[in-house]
Amino acid sequence: MKRPLFVGSAVAIVTPFTDAGVDYQALAELIEFQIKGGSDAIVVCGTTGEASTMPDEEHIAVIKFAVEQINKRVPVIAGTGSNDTRHAIELSQAAEAVGADALLSVTPYYNKAMQKGLYEHFKMIANNVKVPIVLYNVPSRTNLNLNPDTIKALAEIDNIVAVKECNLGQVGDIVNTCGEDFTVYSGDDNMVLPVLSLGGKGVISVMANIIPKDTHDMVAKFFAGDIKGSIQLQLQTLNLIKAIFSEVNPIPIKAAVNLLGYRAGRCRMPLTEISEQNLEALRREMKAYGLL
Repeated sequence: MKRPLFVGSAVAIVTPFTDAGVDYQALAELIEFQIKGGSDAIVVCGTTGEASTMPDEEHIAVIKFAVEQINKRVPVIAGTGSNDTRHAIELSQAAEAVGADALLSVTPYYNKAMQKGLYEHFKMIANNVKVPIVLYNVPSRTNLNLNPDTIKALAEIDNIVAVKECNLGQVGDIVNTCGEDFTVYSGDDNMVLPVLSLGGKGVISVMANIIPKDTHDMVAKFFAGDIKGSIQLQLQTLNLIKAIFSEVNPIPIKAAVNLLGYRAGRCRMPLTEISEQNLEALRREMKAYGLL
């Protein structure tokens, strides 16, 4: 039986940058804010963490730092995906070596692999590490979909244990196909409740960067039987979610973290700063939510 890596909310944590590199002191403060806020796991070097702009040495250094800072208090899930299978294996092995509890591996982007290629890609990664792997299906960024039948075949590999699913129309098919032995996490903050209602176990969340407690509680209330309270939290977050996705992630969420008084810094190019109009809307929604 494959047990879930976590049940609840895992924050896809931002990586605070300065012109000189990673601001590790700021990252430590953000990690402590997340643990204090109740996040059930921390995903480091994911999409929100801007891993695509990190050289390998820096990428692994950030994972290592997070592992040491978190010190087994919650699971550390390290983003190690690539559209080059060999590179994904190398990153995955390096993350495992520095102590990551699990890996998040995105479907290969740009190449537009066939389903057979996707299966072989993830199988090769899994065969070269021992830690659990969470598949990451995000068609809006990769221009391809990891089909439920392919996920089922991958779920039969011992250390492929879950999927972060952003194609919400196929969540029910994945649960039906893969059964209780495989975990589905929502990849979209505005659809946590629908995914839970179909058998999901939580969310890998962007909004948790600023509301870790509410994101955790949304899932915890659902599994405690307080469905009404869970729905209320989901509905309460919707306007805030619109504001933190007003531009491509992680531009607005880094702005939001900065507004909270933490140091997230700027995004790395080619991502630019949030527009004044969207910043004002973000500030307005954060005030309405009681964050400012």
